[in-house]
Amino acid sequence: TDLHVTAKALLIFKGYEKKRSKLIGAYLPQPPGVDQALPQERRTPVTPSSSSRYHRRRSSGSRDERYRSDVHTEAVQAALAKHKERKMAVPMPSKRRSLVVQTSMDAYTPPDTSSGSEDEGSVQGDSQGTPTSSQGSINMEHWISQAIHGSTTSTTSSSSTQSGGSGAAHRLADVMAQTHIENHSAPPDVTTYTSEHSIQVERPQGSTARVAPKYGNAELMETGDGVPVSSRVSAKIQQLVNTLKRPKRPPLREFFVDDFEELLEVQQPDPNQPKPEGAQMLAMRGEQLGVVTNWPPSLEAALQRWGTISPKAPCLTTMDTNGKPLYILTYGKLWTRSMKVAYNILHKLGTKQEPMVRPGDRVTLVFPNNDPAAFMVAFYGCLLAEVVPVPIEVPLTRKDAGSQQIGFLLGSCGVTVALTSDACHKGLPKSPTGEIPQFKGWPKLLWFVTESKHLSKPPRDWFPHIKDANNDTAYIEYKTCKDGSVLGVTVTRIALLTHCQALTQACGYTEAETIVNVLDFKKDVGLWHGILTSVMNMMHVISIPYSLMKVNPLSWIQKVCQYKAKVACVKSRDMHWALVAHRDQRDINLSSLRMLIVADGANPWSISSCDAFLNVFQSKGLRQEVICPCASSPEALTVAIRRPTDDSNQPPGRGVLSMHGLTYGVIRVDSEEKLSVLTVQDVGLVMPGAIMCSVKPDGIPQLCKTDEIGELCVCAIATGTSYYGLSGMTKNTFEVFPMTSSGGPITEYPFIRTGLLGFIGPGGLVFVIGKMDGLMVVSGRRHNADDIVATALAVEPMKFVYRGRIAVFSVSVLHDERIVIVAEQRPDSTEEDSFQWMSRVLQAIDSIHQVGVYCLALVPANTLPKTPLGGIHLSETKQLFLEGSLHPCNVLMCPHTCVTNLPKPRQKQPEIGPASVMVGNLVSGKRIAQASGRDLGQIEDNDQARKFLFLSEVLQWRAQTTPDHVLYTLLNCRGTIANSLTCVQLHKRAEKIAVMLMERGHLQDGDHVALVYPPGIDLIAAFYGCLYAGCVPITVRPPHPQNIATTLPTVKMIVEVSRSACLMTTQLICKLLRSREAAAAVDVRTWPPVLDTDDLPKKRPAQIYKPSNPDTLAYLDFSVSTTGMLAGVKMSHAATSAFCRSIKLQCELYPSREVAICLDPYCGLGFVLWCLCSVYSGHQSILIPPSELETNPALWLLAVSQYKVRDTFCSYSVMELCTKGLGSQTESLKARGLDLSRVRTCVVVAEERPRIALTQSFSKLFKDLGLHPRAVSTSLGCRVNLAICLQGTSGPDPTTVYVDMRALRHDRVRLVERGSPHSLPLMESGKILPGVRIIIANPETKGPLGDSHLGEIWVHSTHNASGYFTIYGDESLQSDHFNSRLSFGDTQTIWARTGYLGFLRRTELTDANGERHDALYVVGALDEAMELRGMRYHPIDIETSVIRAHKSITECAVFTWTNLLVVVVELDGSEQEALDLVPLVTNVVLEEHYLIVGVVVVVDIGVIPINSRGEKQRMHLRDGFLADQLDPIYVAYNM
Repeated sequence: TDLHVTAKALLIFKGYEKKRSKLIGAYLPQPPGVDQALPQERRTPVTPSSSSRYHRRRSSGSRDERYRSDVHTEAVQAALAKHKERKMAVPMPSKRRSLVVQTSMDAYTPPDTSSGSEDEGSVQGDSQGTPTSSQGSINMEHWISQAIHGSTTSTTSSSSTQSGGSGAAHRLADVMAQTHIENHSAPPDVTTYTSEHSIQVERPQGSTARVAPKYGNAELMETGDGVPVSSRVSAKIQQLVNTLKRPKRPPLREFFVDDFEELLEVQQPDPNQPKPEGAQMLAMRGEQLGVVTNWPPSLEAALQRWGTISPKAPCLTTMDTNGKPLYILTYGKLWTRSMKVAYNILHKLGTKQEPMVRPGDRVTLVFPNNDPAAFMVAFYGCLLAEVVPVPIEVPLTRKDAGSQQIGFLLGSCGVTVALTSDACHKGLPKSPTGEIPQFKGWPKLLWFVTESKHLSKPPRDWFPHIKDANNDTAYIEYKTCKDGSVLGVTVTRIALLTHCQALTQACGYTEAETIVNVLDFKKDVGLWHGILTSVMNMMHVISIPYSLMKVNPLSWIQKVCQYKAKVACVKSRDMHWALVAHRDQRDINLSSLRMLIVADGANPWSISSCDAFLNVFQSKGLRQEVICPCASSPEALTVAIRRPTDDSNQPPGRGVLSMHGLTYGVIRVDSEEKLSVLTVQDVGLVMPGAIMCSVKPDGIPQLCKTDEIGELCVCAIATGTSYYGLSGMTKNTFEVFPMTSSGGPITEYPFIRTGLLGFIGPGGLVFVIGKMDGLMVVSGRRHNADDIVATALAVEPMKFVYRGRIAVFSVSVLHDERIVIVAEQRPDSTEEDSFQWMSRVLQAIDSIHQVGVYCLALVPANTLPKTPLGGIHLSETKQLFLEGSLHPCNVLMCPHTCVTNLPKPRQKQPEIGPASVMVGNLVSGKRIAQASGRDLGQIEDNDQARKFLFLSEVLQWRAQTTPDHVLYTLLNCRGTIANSLTCVQLHKRAEKIAVMLMERGHLQDGDHVALVYPPGIDLIAAFYGCLYAGCVPITVRPPHPQNIATTLPTVKMIVEVSRSACLMTTQLICKLLRSREAAAAVDVRTWPPVLDTDDLPKKRPAQIYKPSNPDTLAYLDFSVSTTGMLAGVKMSHAATSAFCRSIKLQCELYPSREVAICLDPYCGLGFVLWCLCSVYSGHQSILIPPSELETNPALWLLAVSQYKVRDTFCSYSVMELCTKGLGSQTESLKARGLDLSRVRTCVVVAEERPRIALTQSFSKLFKDLGLHPRAVSTSLGCRVNLAICLQGTSGPDPTTVYVDMRALRHDRVRLVERGSPHSLPLMESGKILPGVRIIIANPETKGPLGDSHLGEIWVHSTHNASGYFTIYGDESLQSDHFNSRLSFGDTQTIWARTGYLGFLRRTELTDANGERHDALYVVGALDEAMELRGMRYHPIDIETSVIRAHKSITECAVFTWTNLLVVVVELDGSEQEALDLVPLVTNVVLEEHYLIVGVVVVVDIGVIPINSRGEKQRMHLRDGFLADQLDPIYVAYNM
């Protein structure tokens, strides 16, 4: 692709420029002699040649008009015009300003052109030539394009204007041109927001301090579908939703089963799709290879003959960059020097006994593209020495794109010696010591310079052994495959000679002809004609180096004239560049040419170059029949070539094929009206002595029908014979036996697959429509990458894409190929330009190819990996894209348009949901899913605290019986004791606080008191003080001094919602509440009275309050759920005591125990463990505030080790902090004596599905420090019951099961083996606490479910909370959360609904009481789950996949907004990587979850809000996103 891309682009561009000049023409100053006419009537000066040529064409009645180079552009423009009517509303991505860096043209350094050769480069900028007097100021480009394309303005209008009428076609052309201009001057109305899209807050670069994210309070945001007016984001999303509502392609009917339930749609063949109808094709024989008597028996023999008979005859002339002959190599010199090289290779490397190179060994040839003479000498030196040359490109740096694969080829060929020239050797990269470094992946090489002056003369009696051509390998040509791997194609000596003979016959070469070669002489057509066949015929080759072509694109044409050359070997781009540079040179005469070989003539897009070139240079003596396109491949050498004829009346073959037909592999000649056609030219006839046929591209090599596209196969002597060292691949390519429909082979000889797709047309003409390598099979239809490149370039050629550099490839996502287009954008293009170009490319490809583009990525100019010749290295580009290191500057993904094989959305059955199955299961005797912990009544233990109904009584009893027993020890960040409390100290402080509440606070019993304390001892004392005074305490996390603005409103809200009559706190926090920052955040006048407990009264209360009834309120527990809901639950005295007793029994706690607690003490189990359990059970609690771990991550574990603790409790945040912060320090901790071997339970206190990856990595990491893996477990709590499960000391280890993630989406549990696809590990959430009963119920029907069925977890327990105090955020939360009954079965028991989905599974293990153990597995919270496509998804599963997708994604959160899935990722890396994440995130969610991501938001680290339990606050994030408060780096809206 790389070679003809620029050519296509400029040619297609001409068509556009032409229309543009036609429209603008009227407003340009007129050249003299042209009437001032209406724009549509305007004519440009017509050159006699083109007009007469035009009339000649008209009269011959041929359909030549179709084949103008601008045909494709017209199709594209027409397609875009159609789209113009229904305006595309594509929301533009938002970018942070720092990402939108405008590179000014001055700052932009031109690409490095020092490489030996570059395969593109627009010649002389955009050729804004200086206007000559006769043309006024019309741009030269327009003028050329007029000259090239004759006088017509567009194919359609020309036919009508030429014949005088102006007709509808004329108007159509005008409309088309008009739309193009409008589009060009003003970007399409993308949205009303485009203007603002880059107005972002400037960030001070380099400041590291992250401010905690600010989020609007949930209640200010109007979520749901009421979109807040202020928000740009939600308006964009609305627009995206509207765009997506537009009808898609017709839905497909059939489905195939992917492993199981999830039905992925499978593409059903379209009943109307074209099918081949012709007869089976016949193999085509080339003419006989006529053996001429004086043909030499081998190529070396030919060299010997000419070197001795006519040593003075010129063999090769090389040019310098000024176009002056640099050096003439004669046949005599070639002969003597090659002999010298041969002698030195065999005798001067290594020792006499151990030569380094023996005949048959491989050596590599490393020569730059401007030194053909040195290469030729080395190549023939190898042939004479019977050594096998492997020519490769000059490595420029240690890490060239694809250089590793070249190294692999050299290694597998056993190459140890590299031949090179002096200049090249000096230019290779060197290490500081002057050594040539070993290139990445290369074998160790000896570099050997072949210049004559460095070589020893062979002795007189030494003579190379010249044999007749045989089956030994002559040379190896490298070939880069689609996947980037490099293969070596071996060519034998007999094949080499036969190929030269076949070319000599086909091209009619004669002795001493002159041939101009512009091609790379190291491989392919350039090698075959310019180095090999030329020597066989003693021809004179004029070699034009690439560096000269860059300076003077006309150089090859000038050399043809100067040397009166008979033959020239070029590529389309050389013809095309000559057109661009051609300025009516007087002295050009091409009449000497009898053959212009177009090496890439098989490329469908070369036809436009050929036509345009002929059009301009016909007047310079170029004859139509001289142009000879050929087709070649590394495996089959020359496949076909058009023969030079003397008959100018025989026009070349052309085919106008329906692009739609081609995608089905069918040849349909198209009517001319169609937009999507491919025009191809023939590449002549089969080679002499060869047989050709075409076979089906995949599966068994079945012969094609006559109207079917297949892979061309050739049977001949003159072909490659194998891929060096790869017998399996060789068999599939070089030993193919085409089969007839009856199943027999057509000949006994093997054919070779050429890698070219095409057909043999009428008269035996060969047509090629693309390469196997460029084939992309999307939904069963075949598309060619080159065709898509051409369409993309036709949209706005060269204006936007930098030097036509576009790469097209397909990636496999969700069982189908998806098309990706990557283009380099011009350095000066704006965001609007790029976005406009992208949306129009999508439209054009959709119209012309009827295929959706999955991803369109733009990268800065000159950043794609290059091949040695300067083209785009396709496989490397694809690799970068897939691994997320392409660093695009713009990305547009369209998964919604092109992913058509998603599973059918799940239809929920009315009324009876999954229950139907479940009810059935129950009937058929499946066990009901219910389980319970030990019965509290049955357990006999000497629990003294049981005597008391109230915790306040337990404390008084302990203060009397064991006054000096330490209950609490608080550690500071250094691990030393900051404070401790004995039973009596706690009792006395509680009394003083009670006095303070009654006297200073004037509180009545039953009043609510907010306790705003940091984690510590004061909090505990204040809590019991409230109980002593008969008040109801509410623990509240204090505001964060660094972040008052966001944390204080929550405090205020809890105080207000809990109806607290007063607020108790420390002196420090008192000051904070009265500070200026606080006044800015909330209304400080509405605080209740604030009591400071640092200054307590000295007296005792008259009496300690004793509640009248155990069911009265003990305390309120307030917590903000992950969905942003603030809910307070009521805990009665009875429930509180039962709770403490349950934990005491489960964990076997009694006064001699020590328990380490590293948790936040504000709600749930964390609060109970911190404040209540020690008083109830009498054990000592070692309190470690989690915030202290930020300064000293090892604090918790060191305390556990130092105090020889057996039971410890922590949160996920603490565990993560240890895993990340101490990962590299385990050795030093061991040295400090850290020992965790005594720990028997380490419980993570949580209200979510166990984070198995985190607990496992924690266990693995600290295993070396003695931590037993079975010690680590999790608990489960929720609002209705603060602790349902807790591992405890006895009972079996926690078990893990693997479930199928796809079944879970359908609310089903399907157990699978570990490691099976789509498996999800679930760990049991600890053991069910004593006194707790659990049942699994269907959340919709409320019916009980069977074992291993997914449903809502319902709980019945004496320590259930007694109800919500208030719920803030959703008043309608059903009261039935606390008192639900089953709809059938046991309808009497009252259950509380936890809001969590999970299942029970009976295991083989036995419980403490000898029963079989029932394990509870939690899948996730119902209110967190997202309903998408009728299926239930848990955010954590999608987030886990996304975090795995790229190394720079540190955190991820997902939520939905108007049915769109929004994925927010935190980027740990440079902002340049932000756009790499968009395709990867989209891919992984499609592959693993069958969902299309609607919006991808890339933000900085720390933006995703996380609560104290380490849970993501997804709803806060959603509100922040919709209110535009996240300051994202990039927001991509997937189409």
